[in-house]
Amino acid sequence: MPGPALWESMMRVALSAAADTGPDDIPIGAVVFDPSGIELARATNRREADDDPTAHAEIIALRAAAAAFGDGWRLPGCTIAVTVEPCTMCAGAITLSRVDQLIFGAWEPKTGAVGSLWDVVRDPRLSHRPQVRGGILDAECRQLLLDFFTPRRTP
Repeated sequence: MPGPALWESMMRVALSAAADTGPDDIPIGAVVFDPSGIELARATNRREADDDPTAHAEIIALRAAAAAFGDGWRLPGCTIAVTVEPCTMCAGAITLSRVDQLIFGAWEPKTGAVGSLWDVVRDPRLSHRPQVRGGILDAECRQLLLDFFTPRRTP
């Protein structure tokens, strides 16, 4: 698995993707990198924009990366960087896509499925388990969420 400097660099690209989120969607960015570290695809949440419950940044980025990578639906050797710990749906999709590495920023205690609430990606019953590193640029990733939710939840 790449080291801290590369993880932070990849997470900064995911933060950049999150900055492109529409005004009504939660600002989460996901970027898939090929085995040599070249960006294959990036996405942001689009659930509200697309009226689609599956339009999470990770799902959109994985679809685009699979189309660009050229190995069908598989993404061997690839890394996905996500600004927030993936939910159950996204953790499952990441595992099924066969990415080698998952890095994420902010932990998500309410819905996180990479160690917080569940640990889908490291379940020993699965045939593929990506390497995981969480908490990369955690404070910056959390701040995006605070900036989004604070005005919406303050009376």
